[in-house]
Amino acid sequence: MAYENILYAVEGGIATITINRPDKLNALNRLTLAEIDGAMAEAIADDAVTGILLTGSDEKAFAAGADISEFADFDEEQGTELSAAGHAIFNGIENCEKPVIALVNGFALGGGCELAMACHMRIASGNARFGQPEVNLGLIPGYAGTQRLVQLVGKAKALELLLTGDAIKADEAHRLGLVNHVVENVADLRAKGLEILNKIATKGPVAVAHCIALVNDYYDMEENGFENEIETFGSLFQTPEFREGTQAFLEKRAPKFRG
Repeated sequence: MAYENILYAVEGGIATITINRPDKLNALNRLTLAEIDGAMAEAIADDAVTGILLTGSDEKAFAAGADISEFADFDEEQGTELSAAGHAIFNGIENCEKPVIALVNGFALGGGCELAMACHMRIASGNARFGQPEVNLGLIPGYAGTQRLVQLVGKAKALELLLTGDAIKADEAHRLGLVNHVVENVADLRAKGLEILNKIATKGPVAVAHCIALVNDYYDMEENGFENEIETFGSLFQTPEFREGTQAFLEKRAPKFRG
């Protein structure tokens, strides 16, 4: 299958999905998300594929967030649909029966951080930066960031990162449990990812699939924060602070929120 915004390759039983929009710091527009979803489906359907690597094409960015220019004029209904579509794609990654590892090179911000968190494991290069800066736009994370960040780093630190919008370096992300491993250079990411996936490939594939499913079951709580995030994300598109936040971003100035 031909793709416009991603690269897809299979070698030695490992599928590699590479976000390929370096001029946009690999920002996740709707086409890119749809293509990631399509490539995931292709890898899952391929019996020769035992594991999946997901990365960005440029050393500067894994994915520097969603493409804000694409949704700056959205209303509540469109915002809700945007969030729901992202949730569906990222849930598909999280629930994939084959192991998925994010190789995080450079910025993983906003939707990029959420994409990395949807993967089963994360390996970061020394220049990686993680953050959920949506509050700067008068928004919240819309692709399950409010849920998965808590699962990975705990409530207190998740709230600090969500409320300040601060980004953290790779070593702190590792200390917090957001990433599994840190390698010094971007060039070392693939080797570490292959090392882990090739080890997993020697195990029973049915058992591996059940391990993934059962660990995910642990977080399947009755109070559905995922659905609540979708509804809240959409509702914020009708607020003045969302308009101010996105306009300020597009105009490259600091936002002036009035509360």
